[in-house]
Amino acid sequence: MTHYDIFNGDADGLCALHQWRLAYPAQTTLVTGVKRDINLLREVKLGAGETALVFDISFDSNRADALRLLGAGARLVWFDHHFAGERVDHPALEAHIDTAPDVCTSLLVDGVLGGRYRAWAVAAAFGDNLHAAARKAAEPLDLDETQLGLLAELGELLNYNGYGDSVADLHFAPDELYRQMAPYANPFDFIAESPAFQRLRTGFAQDLQAAESLLPCLNEPHAAAWLLPDAAWARRVIGVLANRLATASPQRAHALLAPNASGTLTVSVRAPKARPEGADELCRRFPTGGGRKAAAGINRLPTDEVENFLKTFDDFFADRP
Repeated sequence: MTHYDIFNGDADGLCALHQWRLAYPAQTTLVTGVKRDINLLREVKLGAGETALVFDISFDSNRADALRLLGAGARLVWFDHHFAGERVDHPALEAHIDTAPDVCTSLLVDGVLGGRYRAWAVAAAFGDNLHAAARKAAEPLDLDETQLGLLAELGELLNYNGYGDSVADLHFAPDELYRQMAPYANPFDFIAESPAFQRLRTGFAQDLQAAESLLPCLNEPHAAAWLLPDAAWARRVIGVLANRLATASPQRAHALLAPNASGTLTVSVRAPKARPEGADELCRRFPTGGGRKAAAGINRLPTDEVENFLKTFDDFFADRP
């Protein structure tokens, strides 16, 4: 029988799967991709009695394929915090979905596991730019500020590795990065011992240095946007840079746009951290857009839609209380 682990290639997807497989080791087939490759059930084929565990991808974006697999007799266990659409009740679907803005998938897994590998969930929450939620989850761990800083760096680096137009843009394919993480029950051991961590740390520092010269194409008190160059480093850094900008200016919404191989632009949007809602609603106004309330994006924005997007983005967040 075939059993799949299907996960988003960012920090939250990686850490959610890692926690689960630390608790329940199993030989499974891994299905993943870059962070924006969210239609991951498309190529999956399962039959009666076979199982797929799904971490950190939208049920709504995979609804047709989820129903196809359920109809074939498969069992699905789903953990996610993105917009899910209309609820599906099915005896073979176990759904742990919470779209609250202070929740990530790894924290949902942590809740089911009773905190057994919570430090990994804390890293994931930091990686998803949920700093307050990460610190709250970490309270029972009695960590000092240096340790919290290392988990924040780990989450940011794992998240950074997921961004790119294709796996070729990444330092590690997400399934390979998961395999690098798999031997480590303690994230501090991974930080201290893994060459993968050091490679991500070095690559991230170089990419951030390249981003220092960027200037905004929209710069208002309530919203700012940047148009990035057509370069692999820009595609890698787009999500983490958006998170950093959002943290530095919590009253302002942020958008970053980067050219991709399809001739369109990839867009990352962050709602103001002081009011972390609306990013998903804005992005769903455009084809290929979606995400969660605090952070969302558009996979393929046509170049002739850039002006319309910037105006819509500006107006949307100007009008919010």
